[in-house]
Amino acid sequence: MSRERLNFLFLNVGHFLDHLFMLIFATVAALRLAEEWGMSYAALIPYATPGFVAFGICAIPAGWIADKWSRQGMMIIFFIGIGVSSIATALADSPVEIAAGLFAIGVFAAIYHPVGLAMVVHGRTKTGIPLAVNGVFGNLGVAAAALLTGWLIDTGSWRNAFVLPGVVSIGLGVAYAAFVWSDRAAQAARAAARAGGAGAKKAAAGASTIERATFVRVLSIIVFTTAVGGLIFQSTTFALPKMFDERLTDIASSATAVGGYAFLVFTIAAFAQLVVGYLVDHHSVRTVFAFVAGLQAVFFAIMYQLTGVAALVVSVAFMLVVFGQIPINDVLVGRITRSEWRSRIYSIRYIVTFSVMASTLPLIAGIHATWGFSALFVVMAVAASGIFAAVLMLPRTGAIIGQPAPA
Repeated sequence: MSRERLNFLFLNVGHFLDHLFMLIFATVAALRLAEEWGMSYAALIPYATPGFVAFGICAIPAGWIADKWSRQGMMIIFFIGIGVSSIATALADSPVEIAAGLFAIGVFAAIYHPVGLAMVVHGRTKTGIPLAVNGVFGNLGVAAAALLTGWLIDTGSWRNAFVLPGVVSIGLGVAYAAFVWSDRAAQAARAAARAGGAGAKKAAAGASTIERATFVRVLSIIVFTTAVGGLIFQSTTFALPKMFDERLTDIASSATAVGGYAFLVFTIAAFAQLVVGYLVDHHSVRTVFAFVAGLQAVFFAIMYQLTGVAALVVSVAFMLVVFGQIPINDVLVGRITRSEWRSRIYSIRYIVTFSVMASTLPLIAGIHATWGFSALFVVMAVAASGIFAAVLMLPRTGAIIGQPAPA
């Protein structure tokens, strides 16, 4: 395996772990801690808020440090730091202590998106498929969080759900450090070769030259759809295990079963990114984005009061389009920004995403406690409709919105 492919594999595994760590608590809270600590689900989940706040806010300094210092160095810190923080979280004996542990996890988890995604798109002309492959790994992390945590709860303790991934992440951090430091000379030689290569490749890896007004317009739409998309992503991925616990009672009677169904839904849906990644590399981003957002609104409306097998089937449908949306904004960012400040632009996008995700947790708790999950699906249907309307304001033509120019 070439060093480039091995580096891409490390980045993909990092994305898997990033989302896994951020959602372990969602299953732990729904299926074990609420009972063990004598708290309601609605009262417990807001303690995850500090972690998601850190996940958003810390993306800015992480992106800045990566651009100024070393993206690979920041990835080493990510692997080891998040692993140590997860193991420390397993020692919590109170909601405040677990909130502190989740905050530490969020600090290190914030590194991945501005740094890892900038590394994924670096030097590439067509970024849809690489981002989609990377996104599949991230969504498999979402899926594995529910399955792995549910299984560990049934076979041991909720604490093991934090310890085992933590140990694995630390080991990967050490392996990635060895990979990075093993051949510095070769990396320098490749960088020099790329710098001395054709200017067309450098231009392709950077951004197209666009008018300022178009740049501002596209960036504004990215920010808006990122914010609303963050609300939808958090609502679906965080609440799905609890929703299955309530609505699949006839087919899911244990934590492992609930986690298994969530894993099934998330895993099937993850591969939608490959389809969307291909489509945005070969067709208009505007058309693909509008189609995805429109389907979200339809499926959320259908889900309103479904239970049993019907709820499971429609859950697969709406998660397909929720996950399918993920690479679209990342492709747009890659097309309108240049490599030397791309990590910082990604950090802005993800601070919006995860700040909204953090504020969504109290919203989920309040809606669930007052009206149940039916009202949450109404909120998400309206939110998806807002994304659809915003996407229609993207430019109809141009290299940014249409097909990328050939290398």
